[in-house]
Amino acid sequence: QVQLVESGGGLVQAGGSLRLSCAASGSIASINAMGWYRQAPGKQRDMVATITTGGTTRYADSVKGRFTISRDNTKNTVYLQMDSLKPEDTAVYYCAATRAPTILVLHLLWTPDYWGQGTQVTVSS
Repeated sequence: QVQLVESGGGLVQAGGSLRLSCAASGSIASINAMGWYRQAPGKQRDMVATITTGGTTRYADSVKGRFTISRDNTKNTVYLQMDSLKPEDTAVYYCAATRAPTILVLHLLWTPDYWGQGTQVTVSS
């Protein structure tokens, strides 16, 4: 089992920045990639950003150029730096981890095997 604990959400004005953190523990050797999803009220949960164990990243088109995913392997932690935030970025953000092969991860075809509890991000206009 893998446990994921997020932190860093909050309220920010449009144009501002936030950084989310996700600390992983447990059987992390089985994990091939981690990422962030988000879910706004009444909408489906969508992938925001992904990073493989090798450091390759992928982003949803809606956040490209504004969000940056990174990882610190010494701390088993993944970060999501969110800049130039917009009201439409308001959602609950979930950390996720997968054992899926890299080829699936790079084509954004992976399904999370583990989820964090979620952290609220609210962007006011």
